[in-house]
Amino acid sequence: MEITASFAAQGYLKSRPATEPDGNGLFRVAGDFAKTLQQGEQTAAAAMTGGAAPHALVQALSASELAVETAVTVRDKVVEAYQDILRMPV
Repeated sequence: MEITASFAAQGYLKSRPATEPDGNGLFRVAGDFAKTLQQGEQTAAAAMTGGAAPHALVQALSASELAVETAVTVRDKVVEAYQDILRMPV
């Protein structure tokens, strides 16, 4: 595959610099978290009525557990960083 100058320029223009923030990043992560929990609840409800396989229930519950553990870990790191900033001498 040969890379032409115009192809490289188009790719460069489409790329986002690492220092430029992604405006929807936090909202996208929160939406993904909520969607994961909602899917877990739907699968659990379906499993109780016999509409989902036990394997699907275990998979959904472990995905929900992982999402909650990740959210708690991120929260703890944010609180820790905030406390470190408060301890800094002015």
